[in-house]
Order: sequence, then C-alpha cells, then structure tokens
Amino acid sequence: MLEAKDLTLTLTKNGRNLVEQFDFILHPGDKVAIIGEEGNGKSTLVKYLYDPALVANYCEATGRVSRKGRLAYLPQQLPRALASVTLEDFFTGAELWRLPDELALGAAWVCSKQTLGTLSGGEKVKAQLAKLLLNGPDALLLDEPTNDLDIETLEWMERFLKSTPLPVLFISHDETLLRNTANVIVHMEQLRRKNVCRVTVVRTDYETYVNQRRLGFEKQSQIAQKQRDDYERQMARWRRIHDRVEHEQNTIPRGDPHGGRLLKKKMASVLAQGRRFEREREQFTDFPDEEEAILSAFSQQIRLPRGKAVLELCLPELRVEERLLAKDVRLHVCGGAHIGITGRNGAGKSTLLAEIWRQLETRRDITPAYMPQNYAERLDCTQTPLEFLNASYDKALVERARTFLGSMRFTHEEMMGKIAALSGGQQAKLLFLDMVLREANVLVLDEPTRNFSPLSAPVIRAALRSFGGTIISVSHDRLFLSGVCDEVYALTETGLLRTR
Repeated sequence: MLEAKDLTLTLTKNGRNLVEQFDFILHPGDKVAIIGEEGNGKSTLVKYLYDPALVANYCEATGRVSRKGRLAYLPQQLPRALASVTLEDFFTGAELWRLPDELALGAAWVCSKQTLGTLSGGEKVKAQLAKLLLNGPDALLLDEPTNDLDIETLEWMERFLKSTPLPVLFISHDETLLRNTANVIVHMEQLRRKNVCRVTVVRTDYETYVNQRRLGFEKQSQIAQKQRDDYERQMARWRRIHDRVEHEQNTIPRGDPHGGRLLKKKMASVLAQGRRFEREREQFTDFPDEEEAILSAFSQQIRLPRGKAVLELCLPELRVEERLLAKDVRLHVCGGAHIGITGRNGAGKSTLLAEIWRQLETRRDITPAYMPQNYAERLDCTQTPLEFLNASYDKALVERARTFLGSMRFTHEEMMGKIAALSGGQQAKLLFLDMVLREANVLVLDEPTRNFSPLSAPVIRAALRSFGGTIISVSHDRLFLSGVCDEVYALTETGLLRTR
C-alpha cells in the first residue's frame, strides 16, 4: 500500500538530510505516529510519501516509494486555493448521509454559503477530514489533524483512529492521543547541531516506546560512565607506575647497566599497557546521542500578589461581525491565577482571548504578553529571528537571546533566515523567548502547546506550571489543562461555565 525503500530526503538550500536510507512499510491496521522536535522534517516526509511534487521546490530525494490504492492526505493548513470555496461547493457530489455523526456537521452547515477560509481552525480540520472520509480512501496521511480540535472532537478522533480499519500515518503533538492510538512510532531526530539525522521505527505503543527509550538511554549512560570511571582509575594507577619507573631510570647509577636494561624493559611493558588502555577506550560505549527539548525558563522573580485584580471582564455580548457567539461573558482573574478556557470549535474562544488582550495590552501596572493562534499577528515573518529581537531589545539582551536561541536548537542558519521559513513550533519558541526577555507577568496564550512536539510540550508545561505570574489561556491540550491550569472554564452560548 505504501512502502519506502532506501529513502533519503535532503533540503536543497543547505544539504541537510531529514531522513537517510529510510525503510518503512505501512501495513493494514497500522496507526503510525511520526514524532520529533520542531523543524525536523516530519511534514516534509509525509508530503513526500503522499506526493513528491509537494516538496519538489525545496527538497531532493533518492530511493524508492511504492504507492498502491487511494491515499488521502490532510495538510497541516488549509490550502489557499480552498479559502474562498463555500462549504456547499466543497461538498458538492458527496454522499452527505455518510458523514460521521460525531463530527457534528449538520446538513445546514455543510450546505451553507460560508467559505472555508472564514471557518474556525477546528471547523477547517473537520470539513477537510469529512471530505477525505467521504471519498473512500485506502489509507490516511494526516499532518497534525488534532491542531485546533475541541476536546469533544479530539475524543472522536481518538475513537476514529482506534476503530478505523484504514491504516493511518499521522503527525500529532497531542500526547494523550498518541498514548491512546499509536501502535507504531517513527521518531525523527536531528543530532549534533542538526548535522546528523536519525530515524527510529518501533512497532509498539507510544508510552512503551518512551519508557523503553528512557530506560535504554539510562542503561547506556551508566555503562558509558562506568567504563570512563574505570578507565580513569586504571590510568591513575598507570601514571603512578610510569612516573616511578621513569624516576628510577633517571636516577639509576651509570655503573649498573644490568639494572638499566631491566628498567628499560619494564618501561616498554608499561608503555605497551598504556597503549592497550587507549585501544580499549576507543571501544567504549558512547553516551546516548539524543535531542533535548530546551526552553529558556521564566524568571523565578516573577510574582503577582493574589489580591491583585488582573482582569474584570464583563461582556454583555461576544460577537464576530453579525454573528452572536455568547452572552453575558464574565471573568475575574487575580494575580498568580492560571486560567484555562475550553469550548467547542467556533464557540469564539480566540475572539474572547483577543478581547481580553485588547483590555490588558495598554495596562501600565502589569507586563502583559500575547501569543495568538496566528503567530503572524505578533511576528513579522519577513524578518529573521535576530531582527525581530533587535527591534525590541538592547544589544546586551539580544546577545543573551542569541544564546537562548542556540539552547533551543536554532542553528545559525535558522537565526539568520526568515521567520516564515521556521516551523510552527520554532515560531512558538520565538514568542516564548520574547515573553521571557520582556519578563512578562501576565500571559495571554491561545493554544500555547499546539505546535510543540511531544518532546517539547512537557518542557513548556513545566515552565508554565512554575510561572509565578498570571496565565489566561485557551487550550484543548488535556495534559496542559490538568497540569498547568488551576481553574478551567468552558465558553458556551450563555457565557463562561466553570468546569474545574
């Protein structure tokens, strides 16, 4: 159905390999999760497996890919050509009675004149996924299908992935979904400052893979460390013997030629032993070579008094143009609170968060920062990361930022290249770095973990969990909501309803 043999994908602009001599077969019943750090080429691999033309302008390939049957591909973002297409035209000719009930796509909505470009992020995913399923594919290739899905639809996606007889190859940053659905893991890594690629394929579930990987690395580290400790002890003894024999050679009387010959033979033996130790060292087990998900931490000095009123929101109506989304939206937020907001796709969560930001951004008694769902609202994508930081900070802070970018696995080329060329996760890291440098004490975050890999997301959650300021965040990340947020509200048509 889908087989790759000796596949090597190389970025044209810098010659960096994303995969090298990659062998893979998609079997019936496979639910294959591709994981890896941001910018490692996961989307490029999926695009190439589906259609090489999608990456031909920036990627070269060698090897062979065999495709049989009908492959269906869900891109990470809605194609521009579909933005002006109405739902009615998009679904023309489709057997709408076959639409899954769990997607909650009513006939009136499917047949409406609303264009795909005006849909919420989750609605775009639902519409495209429904169209793929209606076309009767033999296999699904999904690039981050869980981005922007509400929790109800996320749970539907889990049930669908587990129950569908179709083989599925998918990228996802949702750790809960990975744990509940994947039975094959493809882990893409860029090691040694992104000069070496490694792809690991393991036919097991996600949690088993992560645990086995961790235990394997721990055992390898222990063996490698013991070998080096033993070597240092051996060399310390060897140096003492060597120095003693050398001293005896230097002090033996000239009138004792026999003793001199014995010491010379003894030194030859000592030197031979030293060379043997060096040869053994060359065979030592290497320390694990793995990517580390690193994020510059927020200052521990950031604190807001619990009694401080950060937000007193009272909206009689929440609207998008003529559309009424919710009534009587009220929210009180105090210093240090970590607030999570959920809700169905299209409920108006991003609209609400934008209104909250509008009320906070000009405040002088706090230092607010905003991470919208569309990063281009805060990032000039024609700039380089360093130009973006140069525009906001003095020289000393920019030098500090350069160090932080390096620790977050940005190469020199990525620091000096356009922001538009960065992955979504790298752009998100740049926004987080901006929040750290400006020492923001109120964070307004729209889906903060949506573009972070399963390796980075725990680091992000840990940083935000220990953040001493206030967080107001929209999220569908179940681990984020349970691990970071003290209070969780659902946005409904009648306002915000506290659920935890």
